[in-house]
Amino acid sequence: MTDYWAEHACLPTGPADNVLLTEQDGRWTKIITGAEPGSAHRLPGVLFPGFANCHSHAFHRALRGRTHQPFDKLRTPLGQGSAGGVENFWTWRTAMYEVAARLDPDSYLRLARATYAEMALSGITAVGEFHYLHHNPDGSPYTDPNAMAAALRQAAAEAGIRLTLLDTCYLAGGLTGQGHQALSGPQLRFGDGDADAWAARTSKLTPDDNTRIGAAIHSVRAVPRDQLHTVASAAADRPLHVHLSEQPAENQACKDFYGMTPTALLAEADALGRRTTAVHATHLEAADVAELGRTRTTACFCPSTEADLADGIGPARALADAGAPLSLGTDQHAMIDFFAEARALELHERLATGHRGRFIPAELIKAATAHDSIGWPDAGRLEVGSRADLVAVRTDSIRTAGAEPGQLIMAATASDVHTVITGGMVVVDDHRHRLGDVGRLLADAIEPLWRQP
Repeated sequence: MTDYWAEHACLPTGPADNVLLTEQDGRWTKIITGAEPGSAHRLPGVLFPGFANCHSHAFHRALRGRTHQPFDKLRTPLGQGSAGGVENFWTWRTAMYEVAARLDPDSYLRLARATYAEMALSGITAVGEFHYLHHNPDGSPYTDPNAMAAALRQAAAEAGIRLTLLDTCYLAGGLTGQGHQALSGPQLRFGDGDADAWAARTSKLTPDDNTRIGAAIHSVRAVPRDQLHTVASAAADRPLHVHLSEQPAENQACKDFYGMTPTALLAEADALGRRTTAVHATHLEAADVAELGRTRTTACFCPSTEADLADGIGPARALADAGAPLSLGTDQHAMIDFFAEARALELHERLATGHRGRFIPAELIKAATAHDSIGWPDAGRLEVGSRADLVAVRTDSIRTAGAEPGQLIMAATASDVHTVITGGMVVVDDHRHRLGDVGRLLADAIEPLWRQP
């Protein structure tokens, strides 16, 4: 049993002062406000629940700072959907494929472990990993067909965060008005042949104390109509995630070939609902927003990625008002700073509407701690019975000095995170991760990938 005390904490009832929390066997067993610290461990600043990163591609971390070259310096041809020499999502994707082709279970372990440690330093205590690097680069299976997933599981455990493995069905290389394209090049390692084969492979994955097993439909571009229901059924009551309407080109191709929007296609396949999370949900029609709200499908926004890839600004307020819960992710990890992601939910709304106060701080914290969509419903709240996760954030830095505790989400950055506890285990103490120098770990994992021919 361990006691912690801080001057301020964000409780489900709102900001509270002089808060004493008792942890036992990885759960909060007592929380008292207006308490004296006594012999408890004193934590600085404001306590938040642990953050839930609901959309991650760990291997994309190797791309940070390497995708902004001039168009005429790109090493690969112009991608699908791009025109006129303009960089966009499709041109970025070519660089992503370069990294995807180079990873093996050992290098993936090193990269994911360092990436998850960086997440922990920013206050993330659980991650939903949208995993589709399944096989050898030529598409043949490893001796253990889930070897790459095993690397992710080990990485998360060593980095001190919980993992939801969203094993992804990825069957087609794209979609045009003429139909689905075959997998090719680096995409070959993503595919299982069909949804039944994907389901058979994923059936061998089992949860453990640190891992939940979920499922994902990569997108309507990558999973044809006749395979969608199989994936949705195989997911059963587990978390089911899907990239949805990230790009206008995706919407247009779906309309041209199927005569409906991606949201309507997923609804037809019974793939929407409370267990489902629609990632990005950027380019939606009014009927799509209504359908996601009606089915209580979670919408996961990844603001730093959506800005970095010039995706656009999604209708977050409209979705929330329609009844869709909101969550957040760092996706391609252009940055890993959950305070910045949460703020961007509000700031992007301001840019899109010309109005402030579209989301109050409590709503931003709720989105940042939305563990339900990745299968950890007993986490994300500082309350008795919940998992003993917390993030202690300094209030005396040059960024946070003078901020009201209840509005710290609008001022702090990952650099202000002092302590992170996951399931009662101290993972970050005095800004330092238990694995040591995370910057060195990242460099050691990333640099060899770019030295390969």
